Amino acid sequence: MRAAVSATYGAPEVLHVEQLPAPAPGPREILVRNRASTVAAALVAARSGTPWFARLAFGLRRPRYPVLGGEVAGDVVAVGSAVSRFAVGDRVVGLTKMGAGAHAELVLLREDGVVEPLPDGLTEVDAAVLAAGPLTALPFLTVHARVRAGQAVLVIGASGCVGTAAVQIAVHAGARVTAVCGPRGLDLARELGAEKVVDRTTQDVTAAGDRYDVVLDAAGASSYRRCRPLLTDDGAYLSTVPSVPILWRNLWTGRRTRGRRGVVAFTGLRSVEQQLDTLRTALELGRTGELRPVVDAAYPLDKIADAHRHVEHDHKAGTVVVLID
Repeated sequence: MRAAVSATYGAPEVLHVEQLPAPAPGPREILVRNRASTVAAALVAARSGTPWFARLAFGLRRPRYPVLGGEVAGDVVAVGSAVSRFAVGDRVVGLTKMGAGAHAELVLLREDGVVEPLPDGLTEVDAAVLAAGPLTALPFLTVHARVRAGQAVLVIGASGCVGTAAVQIAVHAGARVTAVCGPRGLDLARELGAEKVVDRTTQDVTAAGDRYDVVLDAAGASSYRRCRPLLTDDGAYLSTVPSVPILWRNLWTGRRTRGRRGVVAFTGLRSVEQQLDTLRTALELGRTGELRPVVDAAYPLDKIADAHRHVEHDHKAGTVVVLID
């Protein structure tokens, strides 16, 4: 099978496609011919080994996982002897462990892992996108921030993989959303339901004087210190990008029910049951049209380095997809 491989940390050029042995499923595993996956900021960090804390997860000196990629969307081509949930020919979508292994033509998934049947009406590309950004945005907004109708929500980085999902989820909850993004994403944010959009290149939202119940920094572009004046008395600042200040703030205020809070969370550290429940919710919202999977660009597997360059250097308006087959 073909797979995108990187044996060292570095620029996108460290990625190359090579032939690897096809895996065989164990008793409780399914083998999926992968059709679509994504590239997000976390994979850029895993490939480059920067910032430094990425190496704590992916290997200190060299990549622990030479094949990256977290989302798998395709069809089952083989099943283990003890598998009962799935059969050959089923269309499925799932997540690999640690965001590794999905940028390959064939991927093993555990039957009792984070994997679900792909609903009718959704393509493999749709499913891969719904298994990406929403898997972060949903728990951040519904579990950690407890967003509800009538609240004011600010989404920083609103045109990216997580941000486009966050805008829609907050709007679906009945919140009034202000979206901050670059010029490419302004019209998109409006289409997704944002009540107000802010061009980050011309306006500093932290200087505007508005207040919000929730600030979701989906790009790690700001900080709790800068956004604290924007928060209501019981407001929450949430960041998808870990740093020493937000980790400390999370320990100090993250479990509060009253007062201003700073929260950072790690989607991959949630239990299988929690991730599976979130995946089911995202797929159902996508099936009913309440959550639109937004694609910025799609690259074939042979152009995986270009996909990483796009995420690393371009200001996205949606999710970057990898077409495996």
